[in-house]
Amino acid sequence: MTGAVVVDAPGRHRIVPHVPREPGPGEALVRVHAAGICGSDREVYQGNRPEGYVRYPLTPGHEWSGTVEAAGAGVSGALVGRKVVGEGFRNCQVCDRCHESETTLCGAGYEETGFTQPGAMAPTLTLPARLLHVLPDDADLTAAALLEPAACVAAAALKANPRPGERVAVVGTGTLGMFAVQFLRAACPAELLVVGTRDDRRALSERFGATRFGTKDALEPELPGTFDVVVETAGSADAARTSAALLRRGGRLVLTGIPAPGADGLDPTDLVVRQLEVHTVFGAPPAAWAHTVRVFAAGLLDPLPLVTHEMPLADFARAVELAGAGDPAVGKVLLRP
Repeated sequence: MTGAVVVDAPGRHRIVPHVPREPGPGEALVRVHAAGICGSDREVYQGNRPEGYVRYPLTPGHEWSGTVEAAGAGVSGALVGRKVVGEGFRNCQVCDRCHESETTLCGAGYEETGFTQPGAMAPTLTLPARLLHVLPDDADLTAAALLEPAACVAAAALKANPRPGERVAVVGTGTLGMFAVQFLRAACPAELLVVGTRDDRRALSERFGATRFGTKDALEPELPGTFDVVVETAGSADAARTSAALLRRGGRLVLTGIPAPGADGLDPTDLVVRQLEVHTVFGAPPAAWAHTVRVFAAGLLDPLPLVTHEMPLADFARAVELAGAGDPAVGKVLLRP
């Protein structure tokens, strides 16, 4: 049995022997195929994740795919052998927010796979079976390892509610931005603008359905203020302001990125006077996960072009460094047990 990653404290990690935890009542044991690294995993390792949103020591890994190996009491044996992905938020299921299906706002407090509960940077992961979403038998598990960030973007797309013929824009060209392009393209927009900081994502943006690409510096003198919907994915206050400036009066803005604490925000006067409709997303509720799996199964979502590196778990520190280096040649980095 190969080892698992354990981050003992910021900047300190080990590869430890891994013994699968047998599933208890209501749980399933999943053999992990791959786990992705994102900015929040870098925060865990670097020690700058917000207080209360990480618990050390920890096995990270909230973006993953795998195959069910065993089912605990009360779980259908039909799950065994099925390819799956899984929600991260460990919601209580009984508070008002959970009853409204707003599980990412669970009143019992924050608990999430890979941050406060053991994650998927290990050969196996044991978790509540109710969090699993079953994939088609012929699903590509490497591509499916990216369905967690896709589900977060699906939550944004559902809140944005783009309608055919509207003008839509995406600000940010990372993994979330490229998924946003794919989800918004499916709504048949009249125009789909992608705004980035560099020109290197132009070809991929156009491949996924963008009708126009522009760097922020090139666009800024002429920010049109005519878009119906803008989804922000860059995670900076500056990107949020650019997103708002792109909108027409009464337009719809969805923020998915998380700026540094204390960053200057949107101008409330501008929001009120132009009557902008602002939504935010942190994580993905079940409806967004179900929507993502349906779209993926239908062949309308293509995560594989975003994957540029696959590395063994033993290279965890190198993978974190690579994912955060800002190299245009580095896209999504996956770790394989």
